[in-house]
Amino acid sequence: MNIGTPGDTSSRPTPSVADSTSPDYMDPSINEQVDDIENTDTIATYDDSQKPKRAKTSHVWKHFEEGKDQDGSIQLFCKHCKNVFKKPSTGATSHLGRHLKSCSVKLRADALENRESLTQSRISFPTSSVDPLYVPAFDGKFDKEMVKVDVAKWIMIHEYAFSAVEDEWYNIMMKRNNPEWMPISRTTIRNQCVRIYESEKKKLKNEFKYVNKMSITTDCWKSKNKKIEYLVITGHWIDQNWRLQKRVLNFVEVPPPRRGVDIANVIWRCLEDWGIEGKIHTVSVDNASANDSAIENLKVFIRSKKKLLCDGSLFHVRCCAHILNLVAQDGLSEIKNVIECVRDSVDYIRRSDSRLKIFTEILKQLNLRERKLIDDCKTRWNSTYEMLAIAIKFRDVFPRYADRDPCYLDCPSPSDWEKVVKVCSLLEVFWKATHVISGSYYPTSNLFLQEVVRVKVELDSKSQSSDDFIYDMVNSMKRKFDKYWGESNLLMAIAAVLDPRYKMMALEFFFPKLYSPEKAATELAFVRRILYDLYSEYVSMCSAESNASGEGVYFVVEI
Repeated sequence: MNIGTPGDTSSRPTPSVADSTSPDYMDPSINEQVDDIENTDTIATYDDSQKPKRAKTSHVWKHFEEGKDQDGSIQLFCKHCKNVFKKPSTGATSHLGRHLKSCSVKLRADALENRESLTQSRISFPTSSVDPLYVPAFDGKFDKEMVKVDVAKWIMIHEYAFSAVEDEWYNIMMKRNNPEWMPISRTTIRNQCVRIYESEKKKLKNEFKYVNKMSITTDCWKSKNKKIEYLVITGHWIDQNWRLQKRVLNFVEVPPPRRGVDIANVIWRCLEDWGIEGKIHTVSVDNASANDSAIENLKVFIRSKKKLLCDGSLFHVRCCAHILNLVAQDGLSEIKNVIECVRDSVDYIRRSDSRLKIFTEILKQLNLRERKLIDDCKTRWNSTYEMLAIAIKFRDVFPRYADRDPCYLDCPSPSDWEKVVKVCSLLEVFWKATHVISGSYYPTSNLFLQEVVRVKVELDSKSQSSDDFIYDMVNSMKRKFDKYWGESNLLMAIAAVLDPRYKMMALEFFFPKLYSPEKAATELAFVRRILYDLYSEYVSMCSAESNASGEGVYFVVEI
C-alpha cells in the first residue's frame, strides 16, 4: 500500500472499476467535478471548434466583466470590489458565486436597497439616531473632505478633544484601513466642527420659519474649576407633524454681576439671533430672585414685537422640579448630620474590594438579598434620597461590619436610622413626582397638578404627627410649598383642564385639596375666566388669519 502526502497524486493508486463502485470508496475530486459541471456555461466536446458555444445564462455574469492582463490572458473583474479572478477554460462559475456571497461591497449595496424590508415596523419607541446602514458603499475613491466631516461629527458626538485626531495609534489605525489616509490636525478638525455647526444652525433657522409658537427654558450654573457662570437656553415647540421638539439654542457665559437685566439681555440677543423673538409663548426659569427681574424685563422686550396671551399672565413659568427640590432640601436639612454619617459609611465600604467582600459575607449570613450600595451627588436631593433608601435596607449590616473592622468609626446609631426612615417615607412622594415632571419624551404639563396635589396631601397628613421631629420638619416644608404654590399656577391648571380625560372636573376635584373651600371657589372662577379669555384671543387670531387667506374657520368649545 502506497502512502503519499495529501497533495501528492503520483503515489495514489488508480482505482479500478470495481473499486469505484465499492460503497467505501469516494474519489475526493468527484465533488469538485460535479460542482463545475453544474455551473458550466459551455458543453465541452472533443471538437469545440465545430459546435457553437452556449450563451452565458448564469446570473453571476451580471456582476463581472472581462479584461486582459499584460500577457493577454482573459481575466474577470468584480464590478463591486474590483477583485480579479482568472477565467477558467471550462466556463465554471461556482467560485464566482462564492465570491458574490461574501463580497462586502455588494452585500452593503443590497442592504441599502432592501433597507425597508430588513427593518421591523417602528412603533412609538425612541430609536437610535444612528443608522447602521447609513454609510454608503465604497466606490473605490477616497474622499478626504467627507472623511473630515465624519471625523468632526465623531468628535462632537462623543465630546472628544480636538487633539484626538493627532493621536499616533488613531492615525495608524486609519492608515491601515486606507493607505491614502493623511493625518488631520486639531486646527483643521476644529474649523470643520465650526462649519458643521453653522450649517446645522442655518437648517434650524429655516425650520423656525414654520413655527408659530415656541417656549423656552433657561438654567444657570457655575463651573467648578474656573468659577464661571453659564446660561443655557433651550427651545421647545411642536413641529408640522405634531411631534414635540427641543433644541439647545445657546450656551453662553453670563458675566458678573449677573443681575436680572443682564440675564434678560442675554436671552433677548439669543432670540434675535435665531429670529424667534416674536414667537415666544412662555419662559420657564428656576426660582432665583434674579430670574423674576429678568422675566419682567424680557416681557417689555417681547411686547414690543407681539401681544402676549392673557396680557402675559402665562408668560412666566416657575420650574416645578426646582420647587420640589427646594421643598425636599428643607426636609433633608433636618438630618444633615445623619446624612453625612451615612454618606461616609457608604464611601468607606465602597472604597475597597476587601471591605465589600466582608460586607457581602455579612449579607449572606443575615439572609438578605444582595444589593449594591450607591454614592450620591450632594447637589441633587433625589440622588441623596436614593442613597439613603438603599442604605436603609442594610441597617443591620453596618453595626456587624463595625465589629469586624476596627477602623470603621462612622456607623450610624439606631436613632439615626429611625430618622432616616421617617424622612425617606416622606420624600418618596417627592421622588415619584420629580420623575413624572422631569420627563422629556412626552407631554408633562397636564400631569403637574395631580403630582402637586399628592405632595400637598402627604404634607398635610404628616403635619398632624405627634412626633416632634416630623412635626418640625413638615411645617418647614409646608411654608416653602405655600410660598410658591399658595396661589393657583395658571399654566398648570389650564394644562389639566385641556386634558380631555378631566376638563374642569380636574380643578373641581384638586382645588379643594390645595385650598380652603372659599379660596378654592375663587381660584376656580378665576381659571375659568382666563380660559374663556384665552379662547377668545385664539378665535380672533385665527379669524384674522382666515380672513387674510379667504377661508372660513369654525370653533367648538366644551369646558
